Order: sequence, then C-alpha cells, then structure tokens
Amino acid sequence: MSPSRRRPYFFGRNALLALMLAGCGTHSAAPKAVGPVPGVADTEVGGSCVLYARAASGIDIRGDAFSWWDLAAGRYLRGNMPEAGAVLVLPQTERLRRGHLAVVRQVIDQRDILVDHSNWVPGRIITGMQVQDVSPDNDWTQLRFFNPQYGVFGSIYPADGFIYQMPPLVPTSG
Repeated sequence: MSPSRRRPYFFGRNALLALMLAGCGTHSAAPKAVGPVPGVADTEVGGSCVLYARAASGIDIRGDAFSWWDLAAGRYLRGNMPEAGAVLVLPQTERLRRGHLAVVRQVIDQRDILVDHSNWVPGRIITGMQVQDVSPDNDWTQLRFFNPQYGVFGSIYPADGFIYQMPPLVPTSG
C-alpha cells in the first residue's frame, strides 16, 4: 500500500485503553511496596485505581472514582470508619480530577490505616501505604498519605468515606 493510501493511525489498543483509564490520583512519591492483585495482571489494573479497587475488593461499581460514593448508595454499606477490605473514596478535586480509590489493607489504630491502590504514582500499584486521619472529629474526612520518598505525610485530601463489601441491610417484614 502506498504511503498516500495508508489508513490514518490514531492509537493502538493499549494506548487508547490507557487514555480512557487515566485520571486517578497522580503524584511523584515513590511507592513503599508494589504488589499484584491475585489473579489479575498488573497491566490490567496498574493505570486505574477503579479497576484495581474493583478487583481487590470485589465491590462491583462502574464509573469514575469520584462517582463510587453516590453509586454505592443502596447497593453497599457506607460509613466513616475504616475496615479491612473496604474501599476508601476520595472525591473529585483540582488535584484528583476523577477522584481516587484505595482498598484498606489493615487498620493500625484509630488514626492510621494501610491501603493498597493503583495510580497514586502513575501506572504503579502500591501496597501497604500508610494513611492518617487528620480530621478534627476523627471521622476520616481529612487524610494524609505517607510519602516514603521524603519520609513525611503529604498534603491533606478530603475523603467521602468507606464502602464496605456487604450490601445494605434490608428490613424484614413480618
């Protein structure tokens, strides 16, 4: 085929997928640890906090990270206390244009948890990152994520809360 008759090349399949999935939190911090989601290839979830959170938690919600809080209403229990396996939802902000999701790995104490998430560092899966509640009422609405590159907790991020792996209780009649 002559150069003048070639079809225009827009994006390869992987490049298009990467563009579609981009948008979860992006920062320059180096990850504390990196690890896979069992049974899921890193290339499937490494660039998307949404795909990672869905795979790691089993919570089946579709949409941008910031939309998960509202989409979970009536489908999953939501609250403001961390629990292992729950999904932490950060809303849309100027820095997090599509919000961000992280899965709670471990509750350390009333103010500290460890989370696993993807794309906090672009294209990377980070496991065991410490998150600290700095909200005045200890309600997990203002959080700081540990930056191991500098050995400090970073900027304060607002949080919507946690989505738990169980559906809401349905009242029984009778």
